Amino acid sequence: MKQQLRDLVLAAIGTLQARGELPAGAAPAFVVERTRNRDHGDFATNAALLLAKTAGRKPRDLAAALVATLPARDAIAKVEIAGPGFINFFLSPAAYQAEVRAVLAQGAEYGRSHAGDGRTAGVEFVSANPTGPLHVGHGRAAAIGDCIARILAANGWKVMREFYYNDAGAQINNLAISVQARALGLGPDDAGWPDDGYRGEYIKDVAAAYLRGDSVEVEGHTVVGAKDPHDLDAIREFAVAYLRREQNADLAAFGVGFDVYFLESSLYRDGKVEETVRELVAHGHTYEEGGALWLRTTEFGDDKDRVMRKSDGTYTYFVPDVAYHRSKWQRGYERAITELGSDHHGSLARVKAGLQALDCGIPPGWPEYVLHQMVTVMRGGEEVKLSKRAGSYVTLRDLIDEVGRDATRWFLIARKSDSQLVFDIDLARAQTNDNPVYYVQYAHARVASVMRQLAERGLAWDRANGLAHLARLDGEAEQLVLAELSRYAEVVENAGASLEPHLVATYLRELAAAFHGWYNTSQFIVDEADLRDARLALANAARQVLANGLDLLGMSAPESM
Repeated sequence: MKQQLRDLVLAAIGTLQARGELPAGAAPAFVVERTRNRDHGDFATNAALLLAKTAGRKPRDLAAALVATLPARDAIAKVEIAGPGFINFFLSPAAYQAEVRAVLAQGAEYGRSHAGDGRTAGVEFVSANPTGPLHVGHGRAAAIGDCIARILAANGWKVMREFYYNDAGAQINNLAISVQARALGLGPDDAGWPDDGYRGEYIKDVAAAYLRGDSVEVEGHTVVGAKDPHDLDAIREFAVAYLRREQNADLAAFGVGFDVYFLESSLYRDGKVEETVRELVAHGHTYEEGGALWLRTTEFGDDKDRVMRKSDGTYTYFVPDVAYHRSKWQRGYERAITELGSDHHGSLARVKAGLQALDCGIPPGWPEYVLHQMVTVMRGGEEVKLSKRAGSYVTLRDLIDEVGRDATRWFLIARKSDSQLVFDIDLARAQTNDNPVYYVQYAHARVASVMRQLAERGLAWDRANGLAHLARLDGEAEQLVLAELSRYAEVVENAGASLEPHLVATYLRELAAAFHGWYNTSQFIVDEADLRDARLALANAARQVLANGLDLLGMSAPESM
């Protein structure tokens, strides 16, 4: 509806331009948006306010001319001019009733669009070091990243989910020497334990599996424990494979999968880091000073130039990141989104500067970053900090085991990603309306229950009859459900444009609230067939939209609860 109204306003502007009442040229970037108070209409536009100056006319006079020129549409009941020159649109009941027909006709496809036009978007998320179980912060990254991927796909993008393994840094060496220490019979509190060693119980499990000679299969590759506690290279290879497999299992339990697993080590093995550095040097954006190679990142908005290659010949950590993102561009990612913890914020500017310095056509602002803040886990009013398995943090698996996949996903995406989040285990477990995921899923289950009751009474829903009598849905509670349904496609579009999946969660709560309010004040299975079928049409439309929205969040839509 929003787009239809925009098209009508554009048509009116074109008519006035053709008459010479407005200067020729492109229309300004006006907006059509829902009003906060439906007493002031359903939608409003600021087009007249933006056009008035160039037209040399008073905004209200120009608004009147636009209104008089608007093409007629059955979906618009009336149009009013408000304030300094806003144009308010009041929709007819037929407009909302048409949305019910669209929902039931399109089913699972309702709310999806072709905005991405099949272009490729790479979404990189989680990208945890393979040094231990996934913690709750990784869980938030997994939920946000997976939902962004689902929402982009719903907006017509071809989405590639990508996991980047940092398997070439100092932390991997710390992992190897920790597993070796366990294999040699040492514990975290014993003399000789590595200063930077990992202390969780999972290290003991990895060492035991290595000494048994277990086989680990991960992403089509098999690694066998060499059993030799003195072979550090073999331990390193086995430990990384073992923990990659464990992380993949945790993500699978969370309903998250990937199309691409990319190893940092491959950038060095395949010469991509050296190749990227040569390109930067060749384009004149580097210089040597103090035995180090520097990148002129200040030419691209950074606050100071950055060292690329230190005097000892090793690269600083942002250089492989530039090489990695260059590979994304080379692989055809027209849009690249990277979901990271907020602690990575400091490196983003230099990575973007490095990509611009390559002079290879990468547009400014590519890639896009979505940063998430930390998660605090609470139980019984107290913070939960430790996991026996991990030793020092709450794991994603801990949450899934305790509250289930759906509740874990909901609570980790329900707020904007750059805001800190409190995960209340007690609330996530509650089977009450205070628990938002229960509240939303219960609305879906209630419609399924109504349909079962209908069958138990020997009745059937005549969908065609219901759609023919949607005008009977004139109660205030029904009108609110109709209005909420009509917002869904806009929410999906906005969530995709802003990369904010919490918008979908917020919308589902509001739709569920409207539905529960209607359910609690109305009877669906009434004697009069026309009214019964019309109410069931609206109820099933709400059920479909709830299911579609839950699917975008990677959650189930239960038939009973």
